Amino acid sequence: MSREKEWIDRLEEEKELKQEEWEALFQYWLDHEDKELLSYVCEKGKRVKEETFGNKVYIRGLIEFTSYCKNDCYYCGLRKSNKEAERYRLDEETILDCCEKGYELGFRTFVLQGGEDFFFTADRIGELVRKIKGKFPDCAVTLSEGERDFDTYKAWFDAGADRYLLRHETADEAHYRLLHPDSLSLENRKECLRNLKKIGYQTGCGIMVGSPGQTARCLAEDMVFMKELHPEMVGLGPFIPQHATPFADQKPGTLEETLFILALVRLMLPKVLLPATTALGTIHPEGRELGILSGANVVMPNLSPSDVRKKYLLYDNKIATGAEAAEALDSLRERMKAIGCEIAVDRGDSPEL
Repeated sequence: MSREKEWIDRLEEEKELKQEEWEALFQYWLDHEDKELLSYVCEKGKRVKEETFGNKVYIRGLIEFTSYCKNDCYYCGLRKSNKEAERYRLDEETILDCCEKGYELGFRTFVLQGGEDFFFTADRIGELVRKIKGKFPDCAVTLSEGERDFDTYKAWFDAGADRYLLRHETADEAHYRLLHPDSLSLENRKECLRNLKKIGYQTGCGIMVGSPGQTARCLAEDMVFMKELHPEMVGLGPFIPQHATPFADQKPGTLEETLFILALVRLMLPKVLLPATTALGTIHPEGRELGILSGANVVMPNLSPSDVRKKYLLYDNKIATGAEAAEALDSLRERMKAIGCEIAVDRGDSPEL
């Protein structure tokens, strides 16, 4: 047996590797893209997911409520310097209407995601969360609204927010500087994630697979950081370039590498909620199914009004029709059924870790 398979076996057994082992494993993958090793780890990821969650796939209703952002991250189509971006903000009535339609379709988790838009103040989002929870008390609310201070996160949690998704993008300082302007810092990002855990949120972090400048060492640091943080959710998908950003000409992340890392995260954090992301479905027509078959257990159909879906362009060619649209939930159910899975109609909280 190869040393790479031995490391994967030990990861399944002990739930961690040393940083130098992670780095060597990722370097081997980047050098060889070994299909046999990919199949080996994905089969294990699928088995561990099934042992923990059965054949359930949890659905989250995604509401992309603002495309404004104060930041200028080099990879993101919502960056403030992108003059081509069509900006919008959903009003409270529209957001509540999205939740109403989602509830009727069977969604029991709503994910409010947007750029870092300080028009949505602490009080404004707090009031919105209270109204959603008041109207749909059996539902979970996930927020994904970037970096805020401890008191703001605490106020939103006290208002009823259950989960918070804040992808760290990279745990390597040099890599972080390649991806972000000087106004942002990796240490603050990590501090935000630790604050969210401290407050009591089910907390999600995550990375872009294949982002510009990402090395085996970067990926090793990501795995060590995620193990230390012990998040309840990990959102990871392939980097996809956006034409109006400095990274427009960079190569996208690959399906294979994304599946490889998805499966490794499942082995390291068996109880984590792990989405098969829209980006995965964008780079391959069966990307999300392949993600589920590698250990993922969440999909996030879009509840946003159809007229704004194509304006929320984090990256190019984002899917905005078919099974991505919440109205096509029946199609999504059939697609999951075809791979032996069923859509679960409940909040789908992470088991006690």
